[in-house]
Amino acid sequence: DALDYFAKVRNDRDLNDDMLGWKVRAALRAGNTPRWSVVESTIGHMSAEARRDPTWVYWLARALQARRPTTPALNQEATSLLESIAGPRGFYEQLALEALGQSIVLPDRPAAPTPDEMAVARANPSLRRGLHAIAIGLRPEGVREWNYGTNLVNAQGQAGRMTDRELLAAAHWACEQQVWDRCINTMDRARQEFDAELLFPMPHKSAVLQRTREIGLDTAYVYGLIRQESRFIMDARSSVGASGLMQVMPATAKWTARKIGLTHFTLDQLNQRDTNIAIGTGYLKLVLDNFEGSQALAAAAYNAGPSRSRRWRNGPVLEGAIWAENVPFNETRDYVKKVLSNATAYAALISGQPQSLKSRLGQVGPRDAAAQPDNAELP
Repeated sequence: DALDYFAKVRNDRDLNDDMLGWKVRAALRAGNTPRWSVVESTIGHMSAEARRDPTWVYWLARALQARRPTTPALNQEATSLLESIAGPRGFYEQLALEALGQSIVLPDRPAAPTPDEMAVARANPSLRRGLHAIAIGLRPEGVREWNYGTNLVNAQGQAGRMTDRELLAAAHWACEQQVWDRCINTMDRARQEFDAELLFPMPHKSAVLQRTREIGLDTAYVYGLIRQESRFIMDARSSVGASGLMQVMPATAKWTARKIGLTHFTLDQLNQRDTNIAIGTGYLKLVLDNFEGSQALAAAAYNAGPSRSRRWRNGPVLEGAIWAENVPFNETRDYVKKVLSNATAYAALISGQPQSLKSRLGQVGPRDAAAQPDNAELP
């Protein structure tokens, strides 16, 4: 047991923030009930900077809520911690809302940028150069130039980051040009006034809706995954060879094409929008069905492979958020949290109804004996 190993450390002050984080994770997944006292004391030994991370703010608040006997002062401290991070954007921000008894609801859209605000954005030389570079195929250079214009120089060309209204106008312009990654990243920099429809855009809507309805997939979940995989860049290619909107690996694409009856498929078609969506969603549906509908397990499998998700689900039945926080790979842990929080935001946007990330996460544990046999064929 990992917590037993950590118990051999005489003083938590001898551990750095990363090791303390793993001790908290071990305490969360210890047996059938989290070791909340260990969670609380371990977070207390983290640096001030680490304690400001929404991850540890949330779990400290949960630990305080679990302390017995409780007191009004403890409850107030936990509430204050949750209120300090609660919001509709990120994983722990959404969970904090739910811990406060609220559902996830996206804010009303702000006033659209005025013609003058849009004119200032379009006249910004850094933004103009960035979009031009991206348009002619120099994406890395264009992204750097755009980021310089939004983060280091304000709309008047002076040193200092843009205001929320300036970022809103820049994001609008990026979306107009269908440069979705800059639209998302720019809107994400706004702190108070942001437009959820720019932060969570839905390009290729007719194609995604048609395909998800055909095969019975949650549209919000698919959009949440695509947003994390490629930021809607159709010709995106990863360092390991994954391609297109849904970042499908060549071998996985061939296998899935056969499974879903996509005849005459060749790898040069993988960056075609409809083909990539058909194969990516086809594979995701097979993975989701194999993991009994668990969106958390399926997201982990999509990123790190089904064999790893199979191993990671073994052990006690865990609250979904605890399981997600205990995913061993940093990249996959971050991926699962972002896909699920993205999906929750998209569900709110699509339905117009309050949403629950906690319900979407569910519980994660070993395969139920009554479930269909594991599909060992899944690549």
